Amino acid sequence: MGFFRSSADRGASGPSRSVFTVARCLPFVVLAAVVTIEFSPAHVVYTGALLSPTPALAAVTMGPRGTASVAALAFLVSSATATKNQAWGTQQVYTNLAALLVVTTASMVSSAVRVRRTRELTQVRRIAEVSQKVVLRPLPTRMGMVMAASFYLAAERGAQIGGDLYEATTTRFGVRLIVGDVRGKGLAAVRSAAAVLGAFREAVHYEHDLAEVMHRCAAALQRESALVDRTDPRNWEELDEQFVTVLLAQVPDDTTIQLINRGHPPPLIVHHGTVRTLSPARPLPPLGLEEFLTGPPVSTETFPFAAGERLLLHTDGVLEARNRSHEFFPLLETLETLDGATPAEYLDRLRLALIRHTDGHLADDAAMILIERAAAAPDVMQPGTP
Repeated sequence: MGFFRSSADRGASGPSRSVFTVARCLPFVVLAAVVTIEFSPAHVVYTGALLSPTPALAAVTMGPRGTASVAALAFLVSSATATKNQAWGTQQVYTNLAALLVVTTASMVSSAVRVRRTRELTQVRRIAEVSQKVVLRPLPTRMGMVMAASFYLAAERGAQIGGDLYEATTTRFGVRLIVGDVRGKGLAAVRSAAAVLGAFREAVHYEHDLAEVMHRCAAALQRESALVDRTDPRNWEELDEQFVTVLLAQVPDDTTIQLINRGHPPPLIVHHGTVRTLSPARPLPPLGLEEFLTGPPVSTETFPFAAGERLLLHTDGVLEARNRSHEFFPLLETLETLDGATPAEYLDRLRLALIRHTDGHLADDAAMILIERAAAAPDVMQPGTP
């Protein structure tokens, strides 16, 4: 860590880093300007008022040590100019020094408080990132007849952690996948996502019917909601509006795919530049809104999924990503123009297109899974790599 570097600018990048660099240099530019004026024929210009703000300028981007160093330089410059101008003993010099002392004290306190809060925020963000990585584990690149790739993009810096979730695993029933999105942000959303994922990871290996897997996920969310303190008014909004959109998929050994969609954006089939949407015949409410679940019992829907075709599952953070003109990300049009030899390459190009569209500023987290049915199963099962 540099002597003048504060914790606030360690995470800056691109334009933000340039702004921090200019702001950090500004106090030294002011001090250099004062020295230049005082030791030149233009020394008749009064510069005392320029020295007092320098500690405050330093406190914007520097820590307490950097602020103190700038203040010391300002006192040194003020003493040197007073000596050169033989102004010691005048009221003006002592007024300037008193003002500089007051501003330095306030700036030191302000800088120390800012650095402490920044460190606390950084620690909270790291804890949230670890929690999110537990929920969103990287997928294996090969699972039986399926090749897979995934990515997760967090919302822009400073936004709360979201509740996106996904998972894929090989079972005796075929490859099973889940993608979902918890309404809301923060650790409450992560708890709900973890509850749903935990139920999925357990049920997929034992439940023959994919609908029963969905029921287990819904029951887990209900149990998680029941643990929330209902006597605390701060939790009322969470209880009233807590739901999770979920999409379950199963890839059997034949050329089909089975889906159950509970209020989630429908998946997309991509093949040779054409895209088709697998919309459910019967719209179903998200998990947590079972009171709106009417009609026949929840059941799977089957769609064609041949070798060489790719299936994209995504969260609504992708569809709702906007550019500076507030235009939504053209997902379908983008998919029609992309290519890639492997799902990982294809998905990486889609990720770059999304970042270019938003200039790297997402309003909501975005998660995607891309799978491709291979022409033949591998002779030896390859261990998945992140």
